[in-house]
Amino acid sequence: MAGVRQFDEQETFDKSIELFWRKGYAVTSMQDLANATGVQRGSLYNAYGSKDALFLRAYEVHTERYLAKARQALARPTLKSSLNSFFDFIVDWLLEGAPARGCLSTKTVFGSELVEPQIRDAVGALLDGLEAAVRERLSQPDKTGGKLALSPAKAARLVITVTRGIVVLERIYPDDRQRLRAAADSLLEVLFE
Repeated sequence: MAGVRQFDEQETFDKSIELFWRKGYAVTSMQDLANATGVQRGSLYNAYGSKDALFLRAYEVHTERYLAKARQALARPTLKSSLNSFFDFIVDWLLEGAPARGCLSTKTVFGSELVEPQIRDAVGALLDGLEAAVRERLSQPDKTGGKLALSPAKAARLVITVTRGIVVLERIYPDDRQRLRAAADSLLEVLFE
């Protein structure tokens, strides 16, 4: 029937994101996406118009899931336990798979010299959402009286900046979870009075 998608859109998004994650956004072609999803290339073009549009829609779904999991990790009784849980989530997410899959966002924006503004904006929105989730949690009272050495906004910005450093460390030390967590632990020492 014309106008009705003959494929499972959610499954297509999931398989597309996995391919972009594994192969990289810049070098993934529509034919690669057709092969990975099992959806004909023409059907992908008809449904989304371009690789960029398919990526952006799939990345939007990815962002929603990622931020929901980050918020879940932050939902702990104390500020320090929230950040510990958050950093565990970040490190576990990076190290998932064999070989470790790393960070989709960073791979996407650093996979090519030319990144389309809408792709860069989508990655920025994920990072902004992550920072907002951390800031929101750090703005809530600590049930044990733990106190930040910085304002919640400054602490959240620093936390997200350190996660980007952890992403780079993972690319160099993909089998060294301890090294990745040590960066987070050092930050936690600085953040709490």
